[in-house]
Amino acid sequence: MKNRKKIFLVCFIIALNLLYGQDKVGKKEYKKNQEIEKEKEQNDLNSEEKLYKKMDLKSKISYDAFKIAVLGYDSIIKNDKKLLTIVDFTKPSNEERFFVLDLEKEEILYETHVAHGMKSGEMMAQNFSNVRSSNKSSPGFYLTENIYNGRNGYSMRLEGLEKGINDNAKDRAIVVHGAKYANPTKNGERLGRSFGCLALPTEVNQEIVDTIKNGSIIYVHTNNKDYVSKSQFATLARMI
Repeated sequence: MKNRKKIFLVCFIIALNLLYGQDKVGKKEYKKNQEIEKEKEQNDLNSEEKLYKKMDLKSKISYDAFKIAVLGYDSIIKNDKKLLTIVDFTKPSNEERFFVLDLEKEEILYETHVAHGMKSGEMMAQNFSNVRSSNKSSPGFYLTENIYNGRNGYSMRLEGLEKGINDNAKDRAIVVHGAKYANPTKNGERLGRSFGCLALPTEVNQEIVDTIKNGSIIYVHTNNKDYVSKSQFATLARMI
């Protein structure tokens, strides 16, 4: 009787070990399969998607805006900095829509509000122009230039890089500057509006301008059909 109990106990222990071993193997296999699936998913993504996910931008910048911005950034020979600023004018002015990204460190340096041109719209920027005295914003890619002190205080000149879209920026005196009307309101009202410049909140303007001045890229994103049809960068993004 005692021998039977011993045999039963030994068999029970062996069975437990086998079950535990199988469970351990099963968990390892599951983990391995999960890793394979994750790696496959990553390989299926293009470089822009990978960077977008890695920087966790989904809740801040639309992927369309990011994709065009990065493809344009990579295409612009004059660009000599690892900074990319995206202005997402598909968002209302009472939300943060001015983002300075460090592509080398893969991090957001600044995210803040920005005002659009008074003739571009009220809460949303919907109408755009490259014409002097239109008081409208212009979409597309810009190269940042030097700093100066003008009637709006600490300001930064911009070179519009897209012919027929924003290349009259200098002639129109379209710059980045600070303005009280660009400060966000407590009750979430729309910001004030500029004559077409990118107007930033006063308390962050100088710090941001000093960071992105002299040779970094700014991309102003819109859903404007005219821009999408004319811009070589937007066209490139649609092809990829």
